[in-house]
Amino acid sequence: MEYKVKRISTAGIAVAISKAELYRSLNEPEEAESICRDILTIEPQHQHALRLLGLALTDQFTGRGSDRYRETEEIFRQLKDAYERLYYTGILHERRAKAQLNAGQLPRSLVALFDHALHHFAEAEKIRPAGNDDAILRWNRCVRLLQNPAYEWGELEQELVPFDVQDAGPR
Repeated sequence: MEYKVKRISTAGIAVAISKAELYRSLNEPEEAESICRDILTIEPQHQHALRLLGLALTDQFTGRGSDRYRETEEIFRQLKDAYERLYYTGILHERRAKAQLNAGQLPRSLVALFDHALHHFAEAEKIRPAGNDDAILRWNRCVRLLQNPAYEWGELEQELVPFDVQDAGPR
């Protein structure tokens, strides 16, 4: 038997999007990723599928070097709306930092990642649609995490982080 991926129909995109959202909510991001890739095969710039694919990839972050940060960043760069590009890039940095924190990285080594997330959320807030407080909600979550005394954040100074935020922390 030949193993070959089949194409979905254009008419099936709306149902496929619903299924991808459902799989994300069921904590099955690999299923959502597969569906989004099926949609993007026939409509490469489908904005909802790009958002869902990027989020499904961040759902899979473990804090290791095998996480697909750059791929996710490139997906979010394809979003046409400036607010969405900023907001979802902030999500990328936030989830990367949280995954590395959960993987045992030293909190003070992750401050720069949180700072990048906060920067993107602040920029998104400036151009957010009326009534959309998502960037503020994400900002507040990051700040509360950085204020949590259970983590040893150090002085929360940028100079405490000797590596570039695009580099992976020590393994």
